[in-house]
Amino acid sequence: MSKRLLKSGIIVSGMTLVSRVLGLVRDVVIAHLIGAGAAADVFLFANRIPNFLRRLFAEGAFSQAFVPVLAEYQKSGDLSKTREFIGKVSGTLGGLVSIVTLLAMVGSPVVAAIFGMGWFTDWLNDGPDAHKFEQASLLLKITFPYLWFVTFVALSGAILNTIGKFGVMSFSPVLLNIAMIATALFLAPRLDNPDLALAIGIFLGGLLQFLFQIPFLKKAGLLVKPKWAWHDEGVAKIRRLMIPALFGVSVSQINLLLDTVIASFLMTGSISWLYYSDRLLEFPLGLFGIAISTVILPTLARHHVNREDNSSQSAVDFRNTMDWGVRMILLLGVPAAIGIAVLAQPMLLVLFMRGSFTLTDVHAASYSLWAFNAGLLSFMLIKILANGYYARQDTKTPVKIGIIAMVSNMGFNVLAIPFSYVGLAIASAMSATLNAYLLYRGLAKADVYHFSRKSAVFFLKVLGAALAMGGLLWYNCPSIEEWAAMTFLMRIYWLAWLIGLAAVVYLGVLVLLGVRKHHLLTKH
Repeated sequence: MSKRLLKSGIIVSGMTLVSRVLGLVRDVVIAHLIGAGAAADVFLFANRIPNFLRRLFAEGAFSQAFVPVLAEYQKSGDLSKTREFIGKVSGTLGGLVSIVTLLAMVGSPVVAAIFGMGWFTDWLNDGPDAHKFEQASLLLKITFPYLWFVTFVALSGAILNTIGKFGVMSFSPVLLNIAMIATALFLAPRLDNPDLALAIGIFLGGLLQFLFQIPFLKKAGLLVKPKWAWHDEGVAKIRRLMIPALFGVSVSQINLLLDTVIASFLMTGSISWLYYSDRLLEFPLGLFGIAISTVILPTLARHHVNREDNSSQSAVDFRNTMDWGVRMILLLGVPAAIGIAVLAQPMLLVLFMRGSFTLTDVHAASYSLWAFNAGLLSFMLIKILANGYYARQDTKTPVKIGIIAMVSNMGFNVLAIPFSYVGLAIASAMSATLNAYLLYRGLAKADVYHFSRKSAVFFLKVLGAALAMGGLLWYNCPSIEEWAAMTFLMRIYWLAWLIGLAAVVYLGVLVLLGVRKHHLLTKH
């Protein structure tokens, strides 16, 4: 099991790496095309709303509720019952999401008014940002069908993950990035509004992701006809688990959306600066945090289901799997946070400073990136710790914690008003840290998981190696003025050299401090 978890984690991280690299290429193309001005604010707004619902509804709460229940059906060994259950879930979920998508498309001005209040106010008063509200309403009609496609992608991905086919779901975002890059390069030059081409790219990317899943489900014998079954026992159980989970696991997304609402009242560029800094932070979060979380959830669910056969051993296995997940987050998240702290401005400059994205935008985005980065470990740990509840079909505790974190985020936003858009990032980091702490405290009080002494020693070794790496990076990193004066190829060379140097130093110091292969396994 230990080696299987490690292998699955490597597969998911590898596929996620490909997706994230293409995602960065996509963002580079977008930054070159529309920069960080009004057009960028509107497109990123229209992209964020359906993406928020995707993470909250399709990938977040649904996956956490669906996987543990599916594990119960799979344990029975009756494939026909499992297929029937999948058909009922897909039919019911698909029906609900179809209604939501249709209503959002028809009522896109209402959606734009709710989440872009600043622009809506300008539209009512013929202010300078009135056009942003009108364009956002149009783009939402094009981007919202993505929610429908990706809902079924999340469902099929969860099914395939439970049978050990992690690579399919991890690879599918690559198709979205390819579609957006293609429309930006080939369709945007033919249109008066380039952000319209990007919105079409989102639609096409969702369609490609949806079609990509079908042959893998068919091969596994799990491609079944959807059937509406609102009152089915299994569907009802998912519904009961899912409703509170909407708040529990996706609080960080709700906080980001609240930030978007507030940012619509701030200076032009605020939404874009927050977006580009958040996108860079999403790289390690997706590559490590979400990947590890994806791998351990089915395993945790199986350990919980098997508690009836051997409750004592299952509890130990559950605790060991949780501890492995936390150790992997520390191993990868600590150096990532320190590396971003040192290389924030160079990375933003190398990736985005071209076309409409200027050095001023690099400076502005770097401040919000530093603020977000303060909560990187917390964002990653939330993904792992929340699974400790959802695998046990406990969604009430995370929802209570989620509400506390969300209300705290609002309070932090008010306190951070003097710091403008950077204050929004600071508030998100603080609320994420509170969320992670409360999730851990709940698991510890329930005697489900305690951070082990061996993991504490492991953390100190990781921290020592990461600090040594960070110090060497800081010493060797050129100033931002020197970066700006370099040619593009020289910037690439320097950034690759520094990242390579950081990896070698970090791994080397870890080995010197006694970290070995067995520390990467579930039992160490």
